[in-house]
Amino acid sequence: MLEIAIMVEGQNGLNWPRWKRLATAVEELGFVGLYRSDHYTNANPPDKESLELWVSLTWLASHTKRIEFGPLVSPVSFRQPTMTARIAGAIDDLSGGRLTLGLGAGWQEREHTNYGWDLLDVPQRFARFEEGLEIITQLLHNDDPVDFAGDYYQTNEAVLLPRPQRPGGPPILIGGNGPKRTLPLAARYASEWNAVYVSAARFAELSGMLDEMLVGNGRAPSNVRRSLMTRVEIGNDNQLQAKFAHSSLTLDELRQRGLVLGTGPQIVEQLEQLEDAGVQRVMLQWLDLDDMDGLEKLANAVLS
Repeated sequence: MLEIAIMVEGQNGLNWPRWKRLATAVEELGFVGLYRSDHYTNANPPDKESLELWVSLTWLASHTKRIEFGPLVSPVSFRQPTMTARIAGAIDDLSGGRLTLGLGAGWQEREHTNYGWDLLDVPQRFARFEEGLEIITQLLHNDDPVDFAGDYYQTNEAVLLPRPQRPGGPPILIGGNGPKRTLPLAARYASEWNAVYVSAARFAELSGMLDEMLVGNGRAPSNVRRSLMTRVEIGNDNQLQAKFAHSSLTLDELRQRGLVLGTGPQIVEQLEQLEDAGVQRVMLQWLDLDDMDGLEKLANAVLS
């Protein structure tokens, strides 16, 4: 059965009142989880309020009881991997084992320039990402001290104490659609692969590629959960056309690109197509952080 979660963009005006209201609503309405981006600011001006990722997740871990949660995704480009492992292990324990550790290479040029972080070119960026994944995996999985000598990170008898209460710590999620760089890393390190804004047909194609890579790494395809993050908007055609007035694409063309749009029954039909393509959990991107009535309407449509 397809699991349905909510995802929000933390750099789009997220503050404490909004975060608390969203977390409470997602838990009470019955969604399986709440995920958020990890950015300092938007790719383009204007800048908006943005809660620091791990501070917000620490609050969520201790103020909710049921929902799963995590970053989609936290970049190693401005989060040193040993610190990420320490924070993630502690928050997972605090929540009773509800964190999924989403990790990425980093991509947004503006925030790296504005805040003084090196984004690097794409090959170097992914080489650094792989080193970060290796260190985080070893720290979470191994009781023994970790020695690592890479081009970007080094450790010498690094230990993670206390040990995670969950064996192996929080599961690692790797998000992205790239068959040359992202999928091979997911096949090696991930417990969950998260596709982004793709159609059901493209998801099935990429998932099949991942299956082959997992087998090549000696892993069973069933060991990696398959999820998808994409935008959702609920409403009739007139309401949706008003929301996408800036777009040159029709509503059907937007749907073909993976967006989940329409009335309640139309959304249910699209979610069924994703499930048939192999999606096990969908993170529906909810952009209006103040629209609690719309979120309740969505829940009534897809969770009943």
